[in-house]
Amino acid sequence: MSEARGAIVDAGRYGRAIERFDAMNAADPNLEAVGSSREPKELLYARRMTEMLDRFAPGASEAVRLAVRCQHIRRWEIPRASYPRTPDGYKAWRTRLMDHHAGIAAAVMRDCGYSETMIASVSALLRKERLKRNPDAQLLEDIVGLVFLEHYLAEFVSGHPAYDEAKLTDILQKTFRKMSEAGVQAVSALVKLPSELAAVAAKAASASASG
Repeated sequence: MSEARGAIVDAGRYGRAIERFDAMNAADPNLEAVGSSREPKELLYARRMTEMLDRFAPGASEAVRLAVRCQHIRRWEIPRASYPRTPDGYKAWRTRLMDHHAGIAAAVMRDCGYSETMIASVSALLRKERLKRNPDAQLLEDIVGLVFLEHYLAEFVSGHPAYDEAKLTDILQKTFRKMSEAGVQAVSALVKLPSELAAVAAKAASASASG
């Protein structure tokens, strides 16, 4: 049976892989407050990614569904502080993370019985290969942007009180440039933002479209 777009070929296999990914991310020692509880940061992120994918692209391929669930798998094992606080250090850290995530995901998928073709597809997505050319890679990037806006933008802004509207608009424009036109257009419909941030996001989206 082919591993067709938009279909979960083997629900049991897919479920086992998701359970393995979640069990690994549940070990994250970094906790995030959610209401009255505190949850492992990367497990929460993975679930938010899946939830946004279901809202934005419910017919997404199995490869994308797997990739969104493990995009940050065991991310805490390679902290930013382990690389220099320089542009080159940041790039090296990001490259190491992508290899880290892809390697763990490949081992889990192989153990769950996935083909090497599917493993290669998910690995390529996690390494962000062929962005803007591979629709699945672009979809993953759209989900990353939408999740950031809905769940992490407000925290980012509060952590940078010196950033004025112009600086924040510039940062958001860079986010939108990584997203597809459909992804940017979905922001106003799908993303729940405080009114003041929604206004800045709308301005940045308009600027990125005209730029």
